[in-house]
Amino acid sequence: MKKLIVLKAFMAVLFLSLFVISCDDDYEPIPVKLEDVNGNYKGKLITSQGGNQTEKIINFTAKKDTIKFAEFPIREIVKTVVGDPVKTEAALTAIGKVKYNLEYTSKINTANNVVELTFAPKTLQFQIPVDGANKNTVVTLAAKQKGFYVGQDFSLRFGLVAEKITVDGLTLDPFATIKYDFPYCIKN
Repeated sequence: MKKLIVLKAFMAVLFLSLFVISCDDDYEPIPVKLEDVNGNYKGKLITSQGGNQTEKIINFTAKKDTIKFAEFPIREIVKTVVGDPVKTEAALTAIGKVKYNLEYTSKINTANNVVELTFAPKTLQFQIPVDGANKNTVVTLAAKQKGFYVGQDFSLRFGLVAEKITVDGLTLDPFATIKYDFPYCIKN
């Protein structure tokens, strides 16, 4: 019985000390600056189309007013255009890396200690080789929401949507939009 009372007293002191420690209100966040966005990033990319979803790690660079992808993720686009999995893999190998620049404007939101990014996506154009012919592919990209550089954890978060694909001048219909979500990207 005596051990139980000692144990309860110990637990009460431990709880009280943790409560007092966790109530430290002296935290002052470091204010973000527009140039904090600049840098090389590594982040999780969640790509979804219809009921399919994939995740992978992707690298990109942010400088002044542009996010630069040295290798934009085009697998779902090529798969949508080609249809055949074997031909899709062959086409992806032949295409190689596709570069894409995503332009943005930025402003500081001091209340939330974030840099808000408003995107101005341009179309993505490339050739898809299928059955000895090249299909001229134009992808219309859009940004439905603002992106954010979060000062608290120094991360960049944003998303894009491939709204329309045109192949050799003809719009693919039906077409399930492709969503590219970058929920958490950190500087290398």
